Amino acid sequence: MNEIKIFSPATVANISCGFDVLGLCLDTVGDEMVVRKTNEKKVTITKITGYDLPFETRNNVAGVAALSLVEHLKPNCGFEIEIHKKIKPGSGIGSSAASASGTVFAINELLGKPLSLKELIPFAMKGEELASKALHADNVAPVLLGNFTLIRSYNPLDVIGISAPEELYVTVIHPQVEVKTSEARKVLPKAIDLKKAIAQTGNMGGLISGLFTSNYDLIGRSLHDEFAEPYRASLIPNFNKVKEACLNAGALGSGISGSGPSIFALSKGKDVAKKIGKVMSECFNNTAIDYDIHISKINTNGIKILETN
Repeated sequence: MNEIKIFSPATVANISCGFDVLGLCLDTVGDEMVVRKTNEKKVTITKITGYDLPFETRNNVAGVAALSLVEHLKPNCGFEIEIHKKIKPGSGIGSSAASASGTVFAINELLGKPLSLKELIPFAMKGEELASKALHADNVAPVLLGNFTLIRSYNPLDVIGISAPEELYVTVIHPQVEVKTSEARKVLPKAIDLKKAIAQTGNMGGLISGLFTSNYDLIGRSLHDEFAEPYRASLIPNFNKVKEACLNAGALGSGISGSGPSIFALSKGKDVAKKIGKVMSECFNNTAIDYDIHISKINTNGIKILETN
């Protein structure tokens, strides 16, 4: 195999109560990437469509992730990368994670899979570090592994996959405004009150238990954020209005996707998910802000191979 084309999906991270440690994989939106071997031992980005991103390898999240993997594996070849960007940077649904994860996945496939999917996570995290100024895996892990993922520990890195309940759907609205992850982190407090930490711990345990047991009511009761949402909500237009509308329409819970501006809602069943998409739209129809709506089951496979040559 000398060339591979892949679909690298979007993600929802934090999922309210799992700041920097929980993420899920979407199925209906993602980037497409083409990676090919070259005789010259270097990594180059030859084509970018969709959005204006840097071609310089060390200034692009896909390039940085690729370089870190190549430096580790030391293959007897180089790589060219094409990025067909469908996830808007700064959207809050894992744009940088899709590029970084997709690149390391593709290179690993072209080299005959020397590393497992879990072993690729630290290399994808290097791309995330460039984008957000922080090494976090709550987006790249679900891109690579699919489903829900829990980062039990960062040092050492310990990632646990969690299968989604069969009828669980995600609805996401992406208002066309930009909230940079690095800027959204600046509004967070340096320390958390003990009572809030206890509440967050309980909610995260409840959410994980609910996912494992397909207890939709428990999932809904657990979707509360004590860490980030109280400080980031003001950065997102109509956030409180959207969240209230989602809950009134039958959502299990709703919150900020990643660092925003996207807002997610989890629901039981496709019909409810579609209803939630409608009420989300109504919250922005009388504004000057454009938006996208994504309705998706949980992607259980992560990255998908589209073509190989």
